[in-house]
Amino acid sequence: MRTPLALAALAVALTACGGSSSGGSADTVAPQSSSTGSSTASSPAAATGGCQAVPAAKPSPQQFSHEPKVTIARTAYTATIDTNCGTIVVKLDGKNAPHTVNSFAFLAGKHYFDNTPCHRLTTSGIYVLQCGDPTGTGSGGPGYTIPDENLKGAKYPAGTLAMANTGQPHSGGSQFFFCYANTRLPPQYTPFGKVTSGLDVLKKIAAAGTDDSNGPGDGAPKQPVVITSFTVTKG
Repeated sequence: MRTPLALAALAVALTACGGSSSGGSADTVAPQSSSTGSSTASSPAAATGGCQAVPAAKPSPQQFSHEPKVTIARTAYTATIDTNCGTIVVKLDGKNAPHTVNSFAFLAGKHYFDNTPCHRLTTSGIYVLQCGDPTGTGSGGPGYTIPDENLKGAKYPAGTLAMANTGQPHSGGSQFFFCYANTRLPPQYTPFGKVTSGLDVLKKIAAAGTDDSNGPGDGAPKQPVVITSFTVTKG
């Protein structure tokens, strides 16, 4: 069992391994990854553990000059995230994280997440699957940052959807993480959704393990995971 100090170090990495919005330093919620996952969306892989083979379609990285204007209603939205391992449905909190949900609705409308890999899985200390970087390197992003939101008293139980960042305030871009089990993290990662369906998909991915490329219990998922489509709808 990891000590609180070791756990804190992992948390810093989550802020360093998710993909900065500018494409520079990485955003993450655990130890930093290098280029793991960059080939996930570009070469087919055999299906394992109930997952389908990785699609051959490649992501289309896009860059935007600034955060989109907030146009969503301050209400609940639903994200439907189809992957080669199954579908994950998330209730998004547009009331408490309007900038974050608005950004994801904007990016989803641009098909930004389609055919993108989930580049990082942690299975020790913190329990997250990190996605949202079209480059698959952990350092990609949309070209803009969004403000931190909904951090007061933030917790990260199983099923939480939250933002990765660079470790600096207001540095989130497009990278996000799912908590597939209860995870202890400092309130530094905007929680903006809750999985309502598909937690079993995340647990199945986690059960296949990580390649430990960033150290024990941290690296690319052994079972390659690709988001085939990501849609956001009101309600």
